[in-house]
Amino acid sequence: MRIGLIAGGGKLPKYVEAAALENGTLATLIALDPFVSEGSFEAAQHLRVGQMGKIIKLLKRAKCTHVCFAGVVNRPDFSKVRPDFKAVRNLPGIIRAAGKGDDALMRHMLTLFENEGFEIISPQEVCQDLMLSDGVLGAVPMPEAHRTDALKACEIAAAIGALDIGQGVVVARGVTLAVEAQEGTDAMLSRVASLPIELRGSLTERVGVLAKLVKPTQDTRVDLPTIGPETIRRAAAAGLAGIVAEAGGAFVIDRTQTVRLANEAGLFIAGLPTAK
Repeated sequence: MRIGLIAGGGKLPKYVEAAALENGTLATLIALDPFVSEGSFEAAQHLRVGQMGKIIKLLKRAKCTHVCFAGVVNRPDFSKVRPDFKAVRNLPGIIRAAGKGDDALMRHMLTLFENEGFEIISPQEVCQDLMLSDGVLGAVPMPEAHRTDALKACEIAAAIGALDIGQGVVVARGVTLAVEAQEGTDAMLSRVASLPIELRGSLTERVGVLAKLVKPTQDTRVDLPTIGPETIRRAAAAGLAGIVAEAGGAFVIDRTQTVRLANEAGLFIAGLPTAK
């Protein structure tokens, strides 16, 4: 196996790179501008999203058999993409897929790479130790009093996910405080933190649960939910009691720091069975 890693923003690509280097499967690394800053990787080719032809040429030159997409890549403004010839040829289909939603767009992009002869490999296949396991992560248990909020948040997250809206939901005392859309989890949690204290929890009385779930419609080879230190900081600032996700359906980034911050703040992190 020879993996071509196409890296977006965030910390996940660094973990995938390290794991692939350790097992000797990394053939080349392509960092997508402007989502990855110069110097983030020691050996990376920096290319734009619109340089599809050059990306594929580099992957083939490195004799890649598999392609792994990892990291944050926001939906581009297609009027500013500056596509190369190969991207121009595929642009009408890409734009049509984008009109159907983010999941349809991502599935279309994966198919384009598969049609070039590459097999798509997910980040979780490369570094399985990043996955959230079943049960509580850390020293803070999930009190029974918060289970109702957790399950309702999961139910709503599944519903908005089926509509390709987002992956995250915050519920407190049975009331939906926020749903995630294009702004992402961090911005959503900032909105929760700005709500009146009567609606949300506080540093002394934590209330509410963030659920992050895989969308029912999405291709799980890309864009799984991620929990990391910044998630904990923002959830804590919003007065939440904890975070839940599907066991095996979310990454835990910077695990040691993430758990330490959650323990210090008194937040629980729990992996729930997939059926939930």
